[in-house]
Amino acid sequence: MTDSAIENEIQAKGLTAPRVTPTDVEAAIASEHYFTASQGVIGAREEVQLGSPLLLLTFCVLVLKNGFTVTGESACASPENFDAELGRKIARQNAVNKVWPLLGYVLKERLAA
Repeated sequence: MTDSAIENEIQAKGLTAPRVTPTDVEAAIASEHYFTASQGVIGAREEVQLGSPLLLLTFCVLVLKNGFTVTGESACASPENFDAELGRKIARQNAVNKVWPLLGYVLKERLAA
């Protein structure tokens, strides 16, 4: 179930107490950056062999508006199935999943004050 589908269900049930929404999560993101492990290694001035598993590991770094960063990853077991766009989407979703509890904590702090 997607974040937007869950949000639709919450709204349909009339649950109106303060909560973190998909809009809140997206609004907290200042920028996003993608690279493969092989690109990271090359940036470190190391060589990557053709066919290396590092070519199949995609990272997403989300920089939040307060400067905090979260990462997400996606790895492909079979080189034949590697798709850069799909890898970025999965890595981004995995990073976004780490933003939810951070914003939940901030909301709970505000509610407790």
